[in-house]
Amino acid sequence: MAVAHLKDIVKRYGTTLALDNVDLEIGEGEILGLMGPNGSGKTTLIYALVGLIAIDAGEVQVFGKDQQANLVEIKRRIGLVTQDITVFEDLTARENLEFFGGIYGLKGAELKSRVAQTLELVGLEDQADKVPAKFSGGMKRRLNIACALTHGPEFLIMDEPTVGIDPQSRNHILETVRELNRQGTTILYTTHYIEEVQAVASRVVIVDEGRVIAQGTIDELVGKIQHEEKIMLEVAQPSEELLEKLRRIDGVKQVEQQGKVIKIISQAKAGNLDRALSVAREAGGLLSVNAEKPSLEDVFLTLTGKRLRDGGEKK
Repeated sequence: MAVAHLKDIVKRYGTTLALDNVDLEIGEGEILGLMGPNGSGKTTLIYALVGLIAIDAGEVQVFGKDQQANLVEIKRRIGLVTQDITVFEDLTARENLEFFGGIYGLKGAELKSRVAQTLELVGLEDQADKVPAKFSGGMKRRLNIACALTHGPEFLIMDEPTVGIDPQSRNHILETVRELNRQGTTILYTTHYIEEVQAVASRVVIVDEGRVIAQGTIDELVGKIQHEEKIMLEVAQPSEELLEKLRRIDGVKQVEQQGKVIKIISQAKAGNLDRALSVAREAGGLLSVNAEKPSLEDVFLTLTGKRLRDGGEKK
């Protein structure tokens, strides 16, 4: 069963086409990882899904119901974790959750119980009576998530929930995501960190320039570029001349320098490992070599021509 179904969604901002006939289905009980460079349409897609913006064309169904005709009911069953932290700095953590739970109609013993359960889930039970103004960035992120969870949503949408936090807090949030999913919550998770998608997502959708350009499990997506291989050369003194010689090798699709490491994407079984080694040795100072299987990051870079974490800059 699909928790959400979007068909032929179009959204324009003036002359800018933000969503270009997007089709997307989110299955009940899955964690769907939504990836795309900055400006690809991810946040616009989320806002269209929850009814925060009007679409220009297309159909949105959530929980099997037309979104616009049942918007109030649908919103009560959804939790939205925004990229911007939306908590009250001068209220305690407990008071924040009581406020957001109250918006959804919770009160009395039920509200008190849900607040306690949610604080425990995000690991803030010991900080319940402290104000977030004194929290670390990671604790504020966890409280931000908790505010979207107090009413017990069936469908949770998380837009960049780990931006700018420490590794310990990030790991805690990822474990919270997995636990919520084990409890039956369907989750749409967007992030600039590919390792997070790999850690939690059961399926991945990649969007670019307002379109869905690929979707599937991680193994299915990696399978799309099995015709490629990645060669990593570490050299003492990389030069533009060396990079150009590597680019001229027949079957080489991409050459990229990162410090002393040169990454080469080549047609698989083209015999280019030996050719690349020969070129690098002629230049002198070859320090190490490594041939790797394609990864989800390679899929993203191959399909979009951009890096995910550097803001989507063209490569």
